[in-house]
Amino acid sequence: MKPLLDTQLLLWAAQGAEHLPVGAQTVMSEPENEVFFSVASLWEIVIKCGLGREDFKVDPRVLRRGLLDNGYLELPILSEHAVAVMTLPPIHKDPFDRLLVAQAIVEGITLLTADVQVAEYAGPVQRI
Repeated sequence: MKPLLDTQLLLWAAQGAEHLPVGAQTVMSEPENEVFFSVASLWEIVIKCGLGREDFKVDPRVLRRGLLDNGYLELPILSEHAVAVMTLPPIHKDPFDRLLVAQAIVEGITLLTADVQVAEYAGPVQRI
């Protein structure tokens, strides 16, 4: 499996594995899985941290370095991902979540999310 973690799961992972849902811990600990994080998530964290959001209190540089050092793979934002957002139904309004869904579809990987609304998208989205 090639899971792509949504932004909330990345923030929980930054706080320590014990903050992750058990399902996410299981998927992420399986050695054959290649775990991805999106540049879109880091971009979202930078923006919301800059706005002073309490739920985004993490240094994005430290988070990125920690993710890479722990074997996570960085997924860049491609024009194909941006264009694929146009094909999504308007289930969720957040542009970052919509981009993550589009990336999962285009790349053929599974988006892991704790967000009930994001999990409503058809395709490779799994609620943890």
